[in-house]
Amino acid sequence: MPRPMYTVAALYKFASFPDPAALRGPLRALCEAEDLCGSLLLAPEGINGTVAGPRAGIDRLIAHIRRLPGCADLEWKESTAPARPFRRMKVRLKREIVTMGVEGVDPTASVGTYVAPAAWNALIEAPDVALIDTRNDYEVAIGTFEGAVNPETASFGEFPAWWEANKDRFTGKRVAMFCTGGIRCEKSTNYLRSQGVEEVFHLQGGILKYLEEVPEAESRWTGECYVFDQRVSVGHGLTPGDYQLCHACGRPVSAADRAAPEYEEGVQCPACVGAYSEADRTRFRERQRQLALTRARASSGP
Repeated sequence: MPRPMYTVAALYKFASFPDPAALRGPLRALCEAEDLCGSLLLAPEGINGTVAGPRAGIDRLIAHIRRLPGCADLEWKESTAPARPFRRMKVRLKREIVTMGVEGVDPTASVGTYVAPAAWNALIEAPDVALIDTRNDYEVAIGTFEGAVNPETASFGEFPAWWEANKDRFTGKRVAMFCTGGIRCEKSTNYLRSQGVEEVFHLQGGILKYLEEVPEAESRWTGECYVFDQRVSVGHGLTPGDYQLCHACGRPVSAADRAAPEYEEGVQCPACVGAYSEADRTRFRERQRQLALTRARASSGP
C-alpha cells in the first residue's frame, strides 16, 4: 500500500495579538491531536510558520488560525512531502514573527503597494524604479531578479542599518522590494514608509507566487529560489531545484559544491568547512549516521 503524502502549509499573518501566550496552548493541543509537525511562531504582531501533516489535520489547523483575531483572511501556500518533513511540532513565543529589531514597525498599520506577479515585470523595468532583494546573502546567491540590488545581509535584522548607510543611492527613485513569500516585505516596506520613502512597492505573494504564475519565457528571474522546507530550492513552475541542504550550516549546496573535496554530507560544505571544530564534526557525523539508519528503516517498511 502506498504511503500517504504529507500536506505542508507555509503561512504568516500580521495581526494584533495582545496576549499571544494565551493562544499557544490551544494551538499546540490541536497540532498534537492532529499529529502535525513543524513550527509555529506567535508574537504580539501575529503568527508565522510551516506545518505538515495529514490533509484533514492541516484543514483543521487553518480553520483554527482563521478564527484568531485579525486572521479571517489568512492565506497560505501548500506543497506535499512523501515523508514526514519535520521531527516534531513546536509552538513558540517570540518578540517578532520575523526579526527586524526596530521598534514601531507595524505592517498592520501600512505597507507598500502590492503588485501582482503579472504586473511585476512592467514595474521593475521602469527606469525610475530601484529593485531591492530583502533576503539573506545565501538566498540571493542562488537566484534573484535581473538588476536587483543585493544588500548582502546575513540576516533580515541587518536591513535597517544597510538602508541607513545606502539610502542616498535611492533618492528620487520609486522602490520595489521582494522576498520569498512576502513576510519580510511587509515589514521592510512599512519601515521604508516610516523613513519617508513615498512610493514603495512589493511583489504580492513573493517570488514563489511569481514563479508559479509567470511563464518562464516571460520571466525576469534568474537561477533558483531558496525555500525553507524539504525542497531546498525551486525553479519556474515551482519545480524542485538542484540544491540540497548542508545540515551543518543550513546553507544550500549545489551539485558543484557536493562534488568539491571539502564536502561531506551532513558534516560540512565548502562554505562552512572552517567554521566548526573537530568535536562538532564528530557530532555531525553521528547525527548523519542516525539519519541514515532512520531512512533505511523507513524505506524497508513494516
